[in-house]
Amino acid sequence: MILTVTPNPSLDRTYEVPSLDRGEVIRATGERMDPGGKGVNVSRAVAAAGQRTVAVLPLGGAPGALVADLLHQQGIEVAPVPVTGATRSNIALAESDGVLTKINAPGPELSGAERELLLETVRQQSRDASWIACCGSLPRGLAPSWYADLVARAHAAGVRIALDTSGPALLAALRERPDVVKPNAEELAGAVGRPLATVGDAVKAAEELREMGARAVLASLGADGQLLVSDEGSWFGSARVAAVRSNVGAGDSSLAGFLIAGGNGPDALASAVAHGAAAVQLPGSVMPTPGDLDPAAVTVTAEVPADRVLTEPAS
Repeated sequence: MILTVTPNPSLDRTYEVPSLDRGEVIRATGERMDPGGKGVNVSRAVAAAGQRTVAVLPLGGAPGALVADLLHQQGIEVAPVPVTGATRSNIALAESDGVLTKINAPGPELSGAERELLLETVRQQSRDASWIACCGSLPRGLAPSWYADLVARAHAAGVRIALDTSGPALLAALRERPDVVKPNAEELAGAVGRPLATVGDAVKAAEELREMGARAVLASLGADGQLLVSDEGSWFGSARVAAVRSNVGAGDSSLAGFLIAGGNGPDALASAVAHGAAAVQLPGSVMPTPGDLDPAAVTVTAEVPADRVLTEPAS
């Protein structure tokens, strides 16, 4: 069982519009609602793969009830942490030319009692977990050190933990030695404080995160592929993709694929790449099922192409 923790979940509303004109009344041509948040997406990807997952998340108000209902409909067990404030509602405006405009709400502020209840719920639910995946930004009321506390508690209970966050929360958590961290290129550049222009730059940055405490680094490099740097070595993975339809949630799908395959070594990297490649070829935030995967399109090598220039350099 993979346990996910999403401290700041959301109810995501997407509206399809012909174009975005400020000050005008815009009539949507389509709309949908999805449960949102990086950890939520990991659970959705695990469930789509036919594996058991439990999602821990603070939920409040009518939006929180809708998030729980939508997750239950997808076969995901929910361990809700009741909070006074309403779960945030995010809005995405998808124009016909493919441009996506997102408006993300800040979310509720958690009280001291709610913070402790969230940690206690994770402790209770982690008894049967093979991995805990902690993902996303922290809501108001949680200090940057909150993830560090969670990593320490997970390790004390003998559970492996994967962390997908950025900024001060990532840097604070590294001292507790999370088993794997999963930055994208921009987050990796931000963590080391310098731009990344090549795959080799990304490898050096990942090694620095390991020096800071991360036991392994799974780095998403966008269209260029993914890196895995750990005690066992370094590997580079990529996949052939016919056409990109949406990259929403692709990184979360990759993390799910990595953990499903054991969370260690080149086979797990191959699974991560396969899941990410499948996700970008699906609409919206749809997560891939086993039938969507194409393992034959994936290449993983220990000969990391250090000189390859990144398609999208990170600053």
